[in-house]
Amino acid sequence: MSSGPRAWLKALGLDWYIAAIVGMVVLASALPARGEAAPVVGGLTKVGIALVFFIHGAKLSQEAVLKGLLHWRLHGLVLVTTFVFWPLLGLGAASLPGWIVPAALAPGLIYLACLPSTIQSAIGFTAIGRGNVAAAVCGASVSNLLGMIATPLLVGGLLGAQGALSFSSFQAILLQLLAPFLAGQILRRWIGGWVQKNAKPLGLVDRGSILLVVYNAFSGAVVAGIWSKVSAFDLARIVVVCLLLLALTLGLMIWIARTRGFSKEDEIAIAFAGCNKSLAAGVPMAGVLFPAATVGFVLLPVMLYHQFQLMVCAALAQRYAHRPLQEPVHD
Repeated sequence: MSSGPRAWLKALGLDWYIAAIVGMVVLASALPARGEAAPVVGGLTKVGIALVFFIHGAKLSQEAVLKGLLHWRLHGLVLVTTFVFWPLLGLGAASLPGWIVPAALAPGLIYLACLPSTIQSAIGFTAIGRGNVAAAVCGASVSNLLGMIATPLLVGGLLGAQGALSFSSFQAILLQLLAPFLAGQILRRWIGGWVQKNAKPLGLVDRGSILLVVYNAFSGAVVAGIWSKVSAFDLARIVVVCLLLLALTLGLMIWIARTRGFSKEDEIAIAFAGCNKSLAAGVPMAGVLFPAATVGFVLLPVMLYHQFQLMVCAALAQRYAHRPLQEPVHD
């Protein structure tokens, strides 16, 4: 019987990937990327994300991509959840008594609820769980493109924030995410076979890019001193609220997918796209929509929720990945 780290983690009901995510949080807390290291880590994260999309583009057939793009029943569910149900849920959470939700952090819950779905991690987790990656790519991209307009409008309506849309964020989605995916599609006829043969080692790219996202995001929070702006009791309360929001939305997405007859592959894409909120979109938007003195408070719930969604979704993706291979595929 093996007595190595993997066996020890399995005995605790964990796996190496969950431990690695927690390790990134601990590492960023102790040794955050700062100074000259910060842009290096940020650049590596962008490269990793772009490589993930390039590989997915090379792996997916044009038929699968078209099928995913036209799967509007799935996309509609994700968009309604992201931009209708979530804002209502955020308003409800922010309206809870002050002894549950600190007044200074309540606007952050509303802002969290207005954000689009994350692209990279939702697609990475869908790929790890052997879900409908084509639908996840298209659905998450549509959510983020729509979020460039919907999020500021929702925040402005619910919180009275004023600001302008960022064209650079729109460009980042096109150049860093969709462009590599299209490049992979174009080159698929030449490299598709090699990618399929090396699917297992290339799967480490999905996991590695998510670990980079965790470290990079948490480093930024630590360097900014965000944790010193609230008390330990405030932090504990907002942690509980974020976990409840995650459990509610994730459970709801899975329940809807199963009761509405979606395939298991679609369920996986729906679950991750519906419960995930984008830190990458949230941070730059907050800088435009909120005064500098309040940005840290607004982003704190987003930062906490983002870490929890990564860890919980990583565990769920691993669980999905271990399901029988004989499971029927949605036509």
